[in-house]
Amino acid sequence: MTITNNFTTQLKQLYETDDYLWLLATIELLKQGRFDEVDLENLIEELEDLGNEKKNAVKSLLEQVIRHLLLVQFWTKESEINYYHWQSEILGFRHQLEDRLTTNLRNYLAEEMGIIYNRALKQVKLKTKFQVDFPEICPYSLEQLLDKDYLG
Repeated sequence: MTITNNFTTQLKQLYETDDYLWLLATIELLKQGRFDEVDLENLIEELEDLGNEKKNAVKSLLEQVIRHLLLVQFWTKESEINYYHWQSEILGFRHQLEDRLTTNLRNYLAEEMGIIYNRALKQVKLKTKFQVDFPEICPYSLEQLLDKDYLG
């Protein structure tokens, strides 16, 4: 029991100095079925961080899709110059979303749509120097935003 506790303590110290080596050691322990030696406290923290990173990534990509769709649809002054660039960006962000999206992450995006739209709206208002009348409420459904053929 003392050897296991000592090893776990060393693993916790490793986490503080080199989290990548800690990760490799933790993976090896799990593969070997040595669950009682795993640094559970930091493993849980890392798993929570991983989940948050995934959520933040898809949220950011969806925000980018919304920004560019708003620009394509409503910023007519710049449309002639930037239309194909914006369309290309929309397609690229949608492909990245498609690669990352799971049922849980899709549900998360549906729940966060209002927040995501408001962030995108603030960005495009600033970008257009508040000269464009964008909708205050999101004019797109999640399905439209993810659909590669919708305004794309």
